[in-house]
Amino acid sequence: MTEKLSVPGLSDDELRILNHLVDELNAKAPRNLLRSSYYDGKRAIKQVGTIIPPQYAKLGLALGWAAKGVDGLARRCHLDQMVWTDGDIGSLGMRELADGNFFYSEVAAGLKDSLIHGVSYLITTQGDESAGEPKALIHAKDGLNATGDWNNRTRSLDNLLSVTARDEDSITGFVLYLNNLTISASKSGNAWSVDRREHSFGVPADPLVYQPRSSRRLGKSRITRPLMGYQDAALRALVRLEAHMDIYTIPKLILLGADESIFKNPDGSAKAAWQIALARTFGLPDNLDSEQANQRADIKQIDATSPDSHLSDLNALAKLSARETDLPDADFALTDMANPTSEGSYIAGRDNLIAEAEGATDDWSVTIRRSVARALAIQNGESSVPVEWASIDTKWRSPLYLSRAAAADAGAKQIGAVPWLAETEVGLELLGLDDQQIRRAMAEKRKASGRAVLAALQPAVPVTPNVGA
Repeated sequence: MTEKLSVPGLSDDELRILNHLVDELNAKAPRNLLRSSYYDGKRAIKQVGTIIPPQYAKLGLALGWAAKGVDGLARRCHLDQMVWTDGDIGSLGMRELADGNFFYSEVAAGLKDSLIHGVSYLITTQGDESAGEPKALIHAKDGLNATGDWNNRTRSLDNLLSVTARDEDSITGFVLYLNNLTISASKSGNAWSVDRREHSFGVPADPLVYQPRSSRRLGKSRITRPLMGYQDAALRALVRLEAHMDIYTIPKLILLGADESIFKNPDGSAKAAWQIALARTFGLPDNLDSEQANQRADIKQIDATSPDSHLSDLNALAKLSARETDLPDADFALTDMANPTSEGSYIAGRDNLIAEAEGATDDWSVTIRRSVARALAIQNGESSVPVEWASIDTKWRSPLYLSRAAAADAGAKQIGAVPWLAETEVGLELLGLDDQQIRRAMAEKRKASGRAVLAALQPAVPVTPNVGA
């Protein structure tokens, strides 16, 4: 579908950029919708050749392998907090920004969209405090509803279109981000209303890109073509398994010498197939009028066939999916997998996944740093991001799951080499304490230090000797 928007109040250049981005969004929509359907479990096989009866295509079977491939990595990429090496980020209002925007949840949603579509966007704008909004807003948009032009020289977006409302297939609301200009538009009936706001933050949006490369700067989806192929093949195997369970697991009985009357009701109508298949005893009359030598019906039984071939096929496809997503076999396979017996073997089975998580968080960190610094500048009334805020950075939770005992042991060894670390928050982190425990420990330490200082400043009370009467 080619959709051309004509919005009064926009210049010719703005309309050209708007429709260029709409065309780009529409061109990518089919593949993005396809991958969303795989992730949401809405991808069902419609028909499997001509061998399986068509009614089995209506079962609506679905698999969650694509979602598992995305979530398995997303859960290893957890943003713990923002830190500022050269200052106190709390004094800039980071807590207010995080709580007002559900910041860490918003980032987690953006990261997951990035894994599904290859790219998502973090957008920073000034909030409307009169409407109860935070001073600065950070929100994530997925590849289905936002797109922009990436500039390879400036390493930033030249523009961004964010779709905010649709009426069936038509866009009825959007925000167009240009250099130092934000244009918001909404359609009511046949009339457009346009709001223009100037600022000094360029294009206030940055892409969260998964696995970028020089030929694909905006990354690729974790739901790859091989993974989609394996999931489709597994769905076909499930349909065949359903048919097998209905048709081939009931023993076959062949009646020799009987006529068709035994398969009919007293009124002459044919019995339902399930009545014949599930019957356990047949009353078969002798066929005395038959000219055959054998006038008594004989029954021959053929044993049911095993579904093992279908399960083996599913198991092989599950393992192929595990390889494609760098997840261990145990996360997918139905059989033939061994549970790890030690922490070392557990980690060794996830080396590729851990490396993938570390690479992904490295790619995402720059975008999150830029967005947070810009949002804090807006929140504090700055016209640009101060240079001294350049050391604001992300702190990610380790993708390597260690037990508390192992983390504490490793931290103790490091503190043993550098003893003064034990007096710092970094040292408490190395020992495996979480942020809340660190804050409480440091607060208790400050209280204890304060009591010690007060005690030292307290004048000594002279002791009056006991003079006897």
